Amino acid sequence: MAHLRLTNSLVSPLPNKLVPFSSQSIILHHPLFFAKPKPLIRFTRRTGLPLVLAAVGQAEPNRLPQTHVPQVITEEEDDLPSKSQHQGSQLKNRVVFGLGIGISAGGVVLAGGWIFATALAAAVFIGAREYFELVRSHGMTEGMTPPPRYVSRVCSVICALMPLFVMYRGHVDVSVTSAAFVLAIALLLQRGSPRFAQLSSAIFGLFYCGYLPSFWVKLRCGLAAPALNTRIGATWPILLGGQAHWTVGLVATLITISSVIAADTFAFLGGKAFGRTPLTSISPKKTWEGTIIGFCGCIVTSVVLSKIFSWPISLLSAIALGVLNFFGSVFGDLTESMIKRDAGVKDSGTLIPGHGGVLDRADSYVFTGALAYNLIKTFLPLYGERKKNMFLNHPDDTIAPSVCVNLGWFFPLRD
Repeated sequence: MAHLRLTNSLVSPLPNKLVPFSSQSIILHHPLFFAKPKPLIRFTRRTGLPLVLAAVGQAEPNRLPQTHVPQVITEEEDDLPSKSQHQGSQLKNRVVFGLGIGISAGGVVLAGGWIFATALAAAVFIGAREYFELVRSHGMTEGMTPPPRYVSRVCSVICALMPLFVMYRGHVDVSVTSAAFVLAIALLLQRGSPRFAQLSSAIFGLFYCGYLPSFWVKLRCGLAAPALNTRIGATWPILLGGQAHWTVGLVATLITISSVIAADTFAFLGGKAFGRTPLTSISPKKTWEGTIIGFCGCIVTSVVLSKIFSWPISLLSAIALGVLNFFGSVFGDLTESMIKRDAGVKDSGTLIPGHGGVLDRADSYVFTGALAYNLIKTFLPLYGERKKNMFLNHPDDTIAPSVCVNLGWFFPLRD
């Protein structure tokens, strides 16, 4: 029987067994071909043509040519170095500018008075401008009619004047009522057809960007009773105000701001480490695990600082202050996230590198100032001080009545 030469080194006799492969082809097999890689002989029938003999050779693996296979790099893998560099730069900016803002804010809070009110008014003006830009964004205008630009500018100016008005007059209720009335008149007398959405968004802007932040002035500068139990005040330089500089308002402001920072920091770290369950669809990155850890961190910070500043004296008062600060922080953050979600933007602005806008940085503080002030004024007698400790460092009877008159509290003096 004749043999077919398939390669130069591999010769195979014609097989003696036919195994059908399909209706169009059959493959010839030989028992010797099962030991090693085997050549195949395939007969293929084509329509209208005679039988064609096709020989297919299967080479041995060690005889395959060693060719270099290029590595395929996807676009995502190609962008990984640039993404990591961008994230590293963003984190650096966030840390640097965050520390700068923290140190500057601490100095402004310690200074108090008109310095504090003026700095707050500047931040309120920028935040109000960012708010009305969000209202005018494409995502908002699809479902509502934004207020005219001149109304937005006037509202921003009014919001900035509210903290200054509180510093000068001691209250803000009259200014808010008057501003809302003037705003309603301006919207009703505008050209075209006035819309209720214009009025509601503008009034909420006055409330959210002006009225609520003004409580920080009432908290820092309005609670002027001296925190006499604070040990830091006893060593505070006389040139900087001495012990009288450390008022209940200063201590309460420092505790409130520190508690909010602790809540945000612990919630972020806890969410990164243990976050599994989403908190709400408004902010998908927030988790229940991070929120619980932030809650505990906020209360612990409030209690620890109350021991350091010796105010408030009651542990229950310190815990209540921490709880209110936490919920004010969370819902302030979620409120701003809801506004940005409807506007279809990630950040309210680009003023602060690594942080976004002023609203992105201050959203957790919008409600906390009002909550802390009302808690202290309503539920903490004598602003958290004890009567017998109030005049511990001032045994002279001439000092006690003056302090009582300033506080508006009249009670018999006894040990």
